[in-house]
Amino acid sequence: MIADSMVSLVKNSSVIRAMFEEGNRLAKLYGAENVYDFSLGNPNVPAPAEVNEAVKDIVDNEESTFIHGYMSNAGYEDVRQTIAESLNRRFGTHFNHTNIVMTVGAAGGLNTIFKTLLNPGEEVMTFAPFFGEYRNYVSNFGGKLVVVSPNTVDFQPKLDEFEAKITPKTRAVIVNNPNNPTGVVYSEDTIKKMAAIMDKKQKEYGTEIYLIADEPYRELAYDGVDVPYLTKYYDNTIVGYSYSKSLSLPGERIGYLVIPDEVTDSEDVKSAASVATRILGFVNAPSLMQRVVAKCVDAQVNLEAYDKNRKAIYEGLTKLGFECVKPEGAFYLFVKSPVEDETVFCEAAKKHNILMVPASSFGCPGYVRIAYCVSYDTIVNSLPHFAEVAKEMGL
Repeated sequence: MIADSMVSLVKNSSVIRAMFEEGNRLAKLYGAENVYDFSLGNPNVPAPAEVNEAVKDIVDNEESTFIHGYMSNAGYEDVRQTIAESLNRRFGTHFNHTNIVMTVGAAGGLNTIFKTLLNPGEEVMTFAPFFGEYRNYVSNFGGKLVVVSPNTVDFQPKLDEFEAKITPKTRAVIVNNPNNPTGVVYSEDTIKKMAAIMDKKQKEYGTEIYLIADEPYRELAYDGVDVPYLTKYYDNTIVGYSYSKSLSLPGERIGYLVIPDEVTDSEDVKSAASVATRILGFVNAPSLMQRVVAKCVDAQVNLEAYDKNRKAIYEGLTKLGFECVKPEGAFYLFVKSPVEDETVFCEAAKKHNILMVPASSFGCPGYVRIAYCVSYDTIVNSLPHFAEVAKEMGL
């Protein structure tokens, strides 16, 4: 028998992953070129050339027992210093290696910081639509996820509802910027207002409320849109970052946490986060990849390829009559379902070998998510099939 706590988790396992497996099944039946799988945020754009060059250089020139061995739980000191200096150059911050904890991707980083901060029964707030795994990450440590309902006008957070839902049990707030699944970027004005609300509530309740910035899509922003760096607006901010999207390395599971000195009891938080990586079983982030990302700290993924896809899918679907949120960042298109139940829309699309994710799993029913981090040909070839779906949906 599996643990009772796992029964519901298995039953409600990721809708996104289920759609991905469905895509594999359909590809075997009809051929991969005839299946239009927009389910999983798995980058199609190759990693920058610097990544493979760094791997070769490290393996050829660094001591094997060093690059494959243990290090401090928080990661190699020189790697953390390199990342800190890069952040300082880019955002005008003043971090050093002590402010960085290397993690097993963004998911590992979020679980690490929740293990560090959360007591059973405490609340973590987020804004719908949100990455569905947040609910599992918070429940892992006995917390409760409190969701602010979606603002379907422009998908900026509903700050009046946010303020009303903060309680003495509120321990943290998650901000995913650019946002998965909408592609919307929360503006500087939004962040400033959010920070002011949190400051006020901390003083009112005499508690610490942490702002957790989940930023795997930070580098993927279009048309000159600025993504605010949240540590500049609110002292109790902790940043979780991943190289999965920015360097197209999702399978390598490498990222970091930033814990600024301005965070209340920062030395305790930094120490506890380093211990949490060991308690959770990660022990440390992958050693070889730590050294690789340090050499690639200024490398950039091919943003133009994603932008080309973004324009093609957005323009293609809007011309067909679909109502879409124009993405400012990430690589997702959020589409309003032509019928109230978006699962009906998804099933209709699947008959044409188009796979999308129903947004009920993101806390925003009535919409679907399309991951356009696929080949350009997949997008172009899918549009006639979307046209058939549009016709069936009465558009």
